[in-house]
Amino acid sequence: MGISQNEAKMEGWLHTIRSNRFGLQFSRKRYFILRNNVLESYRVIPISEKEEPVRSAIIDSCIRVTDNGRENISKKVFFIFTLCSTSDNNDQLKLGASSSEEAARWIHCLKDAALKESPRQAKNFVGSPKKRWPSLRLGSTKTKRSKNSGNRPFHLSVHAEAMTSDVIAPSPWKIFGCQNGLRLFKEAKDWDSRGGHWDDHPAIMAVGAVNGTSEAIFSMLMSFGSSRSGWDFCLYHGSVVEHLDGHTDIIHKKLYSDWLPWLDSNTCFEQNSHFIFWIDYRSCCRGMKRRDLLLQRYWRREDDGTYVILYHSVLHKKCPPQSGYVRAHLKSGGYVITPVNQGKQSLVKHMLAIDWKFWNLYLRPSADRSLTIRMLERVAALRELFKAKQRNYSSECLSREWPRDTHSPQIEIEDIKIGTQSPKQIIKIEEDNLIENELEKPPSGRVTLMGLNEAPDEFFDVPEASEFTDYDHLESEWSTELSSELHPPNVQQSKLTTGAGLMRKLHDLAIQKKGYMDLREVAREDSIVYSYGTSLQKDPTCTLPCSWSTSDPSMFLIRGKNYLKDNQKIKANGTLMQMVGADWLISDKREDDLGSRLGSIVQKYAAKGGPEFFFIVNFQIPGSPMHTLAMYYMIKTPLEDHPLLYNFVNGDDAYRNSRFKLIPCISKGSWIVKRSVGKKASLLGKALEAHYFRGKNYFEVEIDVGSSTVARGVSNFVLGYLSNLVAEMAFVIQGNTQEELPETLLGTCRLNHLDLSKARLALP
Repeated sequence: MGISQNEAKMEGWLHTIRSNRFGLQFSRKRYFILRNNVLESYRVIPISEKEEPVRSAIIDSCIRVTDNGRENISKKVFFIFTLCSTSDNNDQLKLGASSSEEAARWIHCLKDAALKESPRQAKNFVGSPKKRWPSLRLGSTKTKRSKNSGNRPFHLSVHAEAMTSDVIAPSPWKIFGCQNGLRLFKEAKDWDSRGGHWDDHPAIMAVGAVNGTSEAIFSMLMSFGSSRSGWDFCLYHGSVVEHLDGHTDIIHKKLYSDWLPWLDSNTCFEQNSHFIFWIDYRSCCRGMKRRDLLLQRYWRREDDGTYVILYHSVLHKKCPPQSGYVRAHLKSGGYVITPVNQGKQSLVKHMLAIDWKFWNLYLRPSADRSLTIRMLERVAALRELFKAKQRNYSSECLSREWPRDTHSPQIEIEDIKIGTQSPKQIIKIEEDNLIENELEKPPSGRVTLMGLNEAPDEFFDVPEASEFTDYDHLESEWSTELSSELHPPNVQQSKLTTGAGLMRKLHDLAIQKKGYMDLREVAREDSIVYSYGTSLQKDPTCTLPCSWSTSDPSMFLIRGKNYLKDNQKIKANGTLMQMVGADWLISDKREDDLGSRLGSIVQKYAAKGGPEFFFIVNFQIPGSPMHTLAMYYMIKTPLEDHPLLYNFVNGDDAYRNSRFKLIPCISKGSWIVKRSVGKKASLLGKALEAHYFRGKNYFEVEIDVGSSTVARGVSNFVLGYLSNLVAEMAFVIQGNTQEELPETLLGTCRLNHLDLSKARLALP
């Protein structure tokens, strides 16, 4: 796979992902070429540019590219991404790459192509939002290439922005020591400015440099295969309990007991505010049971090549507490792997905040810290492993070894399954593998391969009857799964319960059993009358829980006047609109077009016939039931006085998707939530499904958070900590031309300690 600047094209092998008549997914290897904004598919590498593709599609501003994460399809792990037409959700193309980096390069280039307009199409596209190009799945093979397709180089981005923060905020970490070449930090609290206080279970971070690529380290951390024994001295056994989606799964870890740091020392000095005493750790820990962890694991790759892996403890019916083990509680944990030195090295940050469930109260503070720090030293072991491999193997050997480690958990599982199958089943598997291998071999003669590809694809992957009887077993081991369309996200999420939000999840499970009955009970409990735009109370003092206020605009960075020349961002000095209301609602369905609801603040102003114009941002948060978070902004001057806002309100959806940005920030809360949300601006319409509603005196943007597996994973983390968070955000219409700069914030919002139980039932 490569990007050719001279020939202005990107090309490489990918796998198309489709479903057969039984609902099971299968893949077919195809060679794809992206020329400017035309994506072409071939069965083999084309010999000349005159050769016609099997399929082709136009990649324009109506195309949204979604990262779907990892999936196991036909015993192979793919990194999946989907191309979807915003005008027709059924028009989709699902593709799989063999590595996360390869998928990221394709996603980046496809998004870049969608933001650009081919010279021969620009005139036709403007003002014609309903013009239909060939379908992504059934595109015409007669698409003509532009004559100048080889003259314009294919750049990765129009104006590349460094992956720096767009929010001015202090670091949540303070250094307290150094051990084994690792810098040690603890999470700083607002009330702990002097750094002298420790929580009972503090968040501690170890930071070290590793001589390996971020992708190789990510693969090593995700694997439970044999390679893990070379660096993880804590893990006895690891397994995947359930695969929720491409970015989230449930994992079970059993830990050794012989790595405990105090078993080599007889006594330890301990002090608190009242006593000074000696503790015999060996006698206290003799006979102590092993620990295990049941975790929800979420991962994502950021645009600069940084990998983020986050964990927290959960409850799951398929993995109850086991005999001989004490289940520790991981409040938050994870890794951040950032490439440095042109990608040759990586800065690895490993964070843990964990309750080891010690029975002795005197042991808890010091023993928890010692055990957590000892576990963080795995970063040093990982560093030494990569250093040893660099000495013993060439870089080519390393690049061949890491992908095998990525798939090792699945390979081991499949080997066990094959050993228990009958000889007839083994022969069937070998025949299927032979057919698949022949399909993927480089062609020596094109006629034979063309003949093989003419056979109906779906019948290569029809399962035997025995496979249906063991389907539950296959699902628990993350084998071949039904497509994501057959498993809605809210159904999957109902299978687990976070420790932080246990009661909320149990309530959600009751809702699924009793249908709408619980919503009626909520309505009976909610005696406060409200109108749309007023369901969430305003608190300028920022002290009341479950309230809103406005954020300081100067904490957000936006594009300056000379951004197109120097890529510099400046502090915002104000907002274009004033925030006048907010909604925090609960419902059993999606709540669309809030601005049109009778009795809302929007309609009250409309009845007066004043000049006020409202801009509503409506977030639809997935779950059972669903939650709605809406912010209402108002302006009293005519839209014509603000050209960028006027163009956005009156433009087409493709224009809107390429301009509307969110700048998020978690100003108070756990580091794991701050890390999952981030502080970088993003184009919401390109990352998530967006719907737009235009009324007489309002414009509403509705964002479906559940339309992306990445956003859905972030949402799951945030909801578990919601009542302990202060979230701040700003909205801006992106300026792309000199006339549109400097940018101006539309508005800001500060949400103080939202409570799921205090969401109001949506009115009819």
